[in-house]
Amino acid sequence: MSDSNNSKGFGAAARVSALAGSIMDLHVRIALKEVSRERRRLISGGIFLAIGGILMLFTLLSFHVISIIWMQNTFNWNIQSSLIIISLIDITLAGISFRLGGYLTKGPYLPETLEGLSKSTKAVFGKPQ
Repeated sequence: MSDSNNSKGFGAAARVSALAGSIMDLHVRIALKEVSRERRRLISGGIFLAIGGILMLFTLLSFHVISIIWMQNTFNWNIQSSLIIISLIDITLAGISFRLGGYLTKGPYLPETLEGLSKSTKAVFGKPQ
C-alpha cells in the first residue's frame, strides 16, 4: 500500500510541477510580447522625437533669418552686424545650456551604468573592449 501511495504522490507532484511549468511558460511568453510591444513603442517614440528635433532646428533657422531681416529693416544694420548679434545670443544660450547640462549630469552613478557608458563609448569610437 505504501508503494501505491508513493507513486500517487510522485504522480501528483509531477502534475503540479508540469502545471507550474506551463504557467511559467505562459508568463514568459506574455512578458516577451510586452517587451516586444514596449520596444516598438520606444523606437516609435525615438523616431517622433527625432522628427520633432529636426523640425525644431528648421524653425530655429527660420527664426534666425526672420530676426536678421527684422534687424536690417528696423535698425538699418548691415548683414554682418545682424549676424554678429544673433551669433552672440546663440553662443550665450549654448554656454548656459552646456553649463546647466554638465551640472545636471554630475553625480554618483551605479557601476552598471558606468560600465554601460564605457562600453557604448568604446563601441562608438571603435576601440576594442
